[in-house]
Amino acid sequence: MSTDTYSTRWRVLALLGLAELLGMSLWFSASAVTPQLRQIWGLTTAEGAWLTTIVQLGFVCGTALAAVLNLADIIPARWLFSASALFGAAANAAILAAPGYRTALVMRFLTGFFLAGVYPPAMKMTATWFRAQRGLAIGVIVGALTVGKAIPYLVRAIPHVGVRPVVLTASAGAVTAALLIGAWYREGPFPFTSRPFSWTHVGDVVRVREWRLATASYLGHMFELYAFWTWIPAFLAASVAAASGGRFRAPRFISLLAFTTIAIGGLGSVWGGLFADKRGRERLVSISLFMSGSCCLLSGVLFAAPIWILGALAMTWGFFVIADSAQFSTLVTESVPAHTVGTALTVQTSLGFLLTMLPMQLVPLIAQWTGWRWGFTILALGPVAGIAAIRKLATLRASAAGNANFSLSV
Repeated sequence: MSTDTYSTRWRVLALLGLAELLGMSLWFSASAVTPQLRQIWGLTTAEGAWLTTIVQLGFVCGTALAAVLNLADIIPARWLFSASALFGAAANAAILAAPGYRTALVMRFLTGFFLAGVYPPAMKMTATWFRAQRGLAIGVIVGALTVGKAIPYLVRAIPHVGVRPVVLTASAGAVTAALLIGAWYREGPFPFTSRPFSWTHVGDVVRVREWRLATASYLGHMFELYAFWTWIPAFLAASVAAASGGRFRAPRFISLLAFTTIAIGGLGSVWGGLFADKRGRERLVSISLFMSGSCCLLSGVLFAAPIWILGALAMTWGFFVIADSAQFSTLVTESVPAHTVGTALTVQTSLGFLLTMLPMQLVPLIAQWTGWRWGFTILALGPVAGIAAIRKLATLRASAAGNANFSLSV
């Protein structure tokens, strides 16, 4: 019996999924209470946006440092995950003791920095247990982290809950995640050989056209994703207020709707993994980008629509905006030489999260100038570019496969 059919792997996947859900709740813990923090510290909209944007920068720095130092090969994955989750929980909780905005930014940067030891290692740990159905398994992990990122909005939706419970719940979740992985995770039967990051490999990676196209499509995906996740609560609140003439605001209802919008992406990720394994990754990416890009454009048309229409738009958008995320890394691993995989993934991830900082700052500025009706439409540029790139990649891969089949037949 093949080790790839052991039932143990599904228990491990459940463990990793739960730990990822709890650990990644740190990401938007401050975002869920940004309106309250803005009042406390007297922040502008742009300053409030940096409470989330700085997490992206911290994550990029963390992943880059981990790659350069080759931490994934020096420190066992479960200890890297556990230590990072504990440090992230501490940095997140420290925002409650921050004397002001600048200190809070430092704590949010450190939170993102330590999450670099939570997110990527979970993917690698999952892959050591799955060779068959890996697309589904990675989709489950992405789905879990998506739900985890939505958890602070769910806590915020509870009546009479303020800043402190939201922040501390996320930190408690990360501590629990560290304990779960440290106590019960064990390496799977398909460990990876060492593939350390190397700056000397960057040129080799960039010269691979398949990598460039896969990364271009990934960048289009990332241009939309985090700006949508960050600002969907503000968009929903503005739309509901406009529909009621400013009489109905209900911030806790908006938080619950925002939670559902983000969390439904967990189902989208699982569906995306199943679809990609059966029908192809390029097709899945094209469908997801088309659907989410359409929602970008529809957001302006349906602004101030009845709540059931607005909710349907938000749920559809939340489902498809993350459904393709797990497949971009797989496309990269299939496109570059084995000795450059670590470098290829590191460069792709760093570029993607750096790019997210631009639209996360642009969206609120556009909303200030034109109102929230058109605040999200600029995000459609990402899916348009992503679809163009993935179609070129699909054509290139199909041509390469055809040439290989022709050579074999000859």
